[in-house]
Amino acid sequence: MEDVAREAGVSGQTVSRVVNARGYVGAATRERVEAAMHSLGYRPNSAARALRSGRFRTIGVVMFSFSSYGNQRTLDAIAVRAAQLGYALTLIPVESSAGETVAGAFRRLEEHAVDGIIIVIEAHQLDEADIEIPEALPVVFVDSNRGETHPFVDTDQAQGARLATEHLLELGHDTVWHVTGPSRSYSAERRREAWQETLEQHGRPVPEPLQGDWSAASGYAAGLALREIDGVTAVFAANDQMAIGVLRAFREAGRDVPGDVSLVGFDGLPDAAQLWPPLTTVQQHPERVGALAVDALLAELDGTGRQQTPLVSTELVVRESTAAPRKR
Repeated sequence: MEDVAREAGVSGQTVSRVVNARGYVGAATRERVEAAMHSLGYRPNSAARALRSGRFRTIGVVMFSFSSYGNQRTLDAIAVRAAQLGYALTLIPVESSAGETVAGAFRRLEEHAVDGIIIVIEAHQLDEADIEIPEALPVVFVDSNRGETHPFVDTDQAQGARLATEHLLELGHDTVWHVTGPSRSYSAERRREAWQETLEQHGRPVPEPLQGDWSAASGYAAGLALREIDGVTAVFAANDQMAIGVLRAFREAGRDVPGDVSLVGFDGLPDAAQLWPPLTTVQQHPERVGALAVDALLAELDGTGRQQTPLVSTELVVRESTAAPRKR
């Protein structure tokens, strides 16, 4: 650092401010210091900085699945926000919710010397795994519900499901059928509950939901069953992938969407607008969820965190897959 200060013609304190991103340094001075660091091949010693500050400037992420659109976007947002704030990521994927598997991920993160952990695993899976969450490290949950024990960040699942269901009722449909996600999924459960509550509040019959697993194939299987039921004019699928399968099933049977059946998905996949017909969907914002999770974790580290749930709002994007039912 003394060599860098001499090369840049500044004080050692100024170099320290640039290296640690603390305190004000003018843009021109910062550029001189960074140029001197590059010229001399100087890189801050992260281990020494951690000993001095008590921070490793690394966030651990435990994630159960990379296959879903929401998880992919959330992880991307976590990485971008962490980088903006000068933090690196250590990612530990887990293949199952077995207690030893998840507990092993926590142990590995503690060995990697992280400052805190963001957990992107369904709450039900963790409950069933019967594991202990590390007490020595701040923990933030994403898209799950751990009650009062830890902060968590979530999409407003219930709001999105209400928007979808109310949209179909307002178009004049007598009721709305539902293709739900996996039974162990917190997100799927919240969407199903809100769909049911909305129908009950409007005094409409509540059909038995059809079980899916987030995949288009499971949506197709549900669509095959739905097209054999008389009186189905509106369907809300718990994600866009399953809606794609439902759409295929009805189209194969010669059922017009939205003439015979209106269809709404959930997620806001970019390709949903390119389907035929373009899919009406609930747009969620995993990029906001990921950024909020990082902010919540750093607030816990700084001692300014609050045990609250920032719910990220959704919007209904109306396209050509929904319409008023045909007159009988």
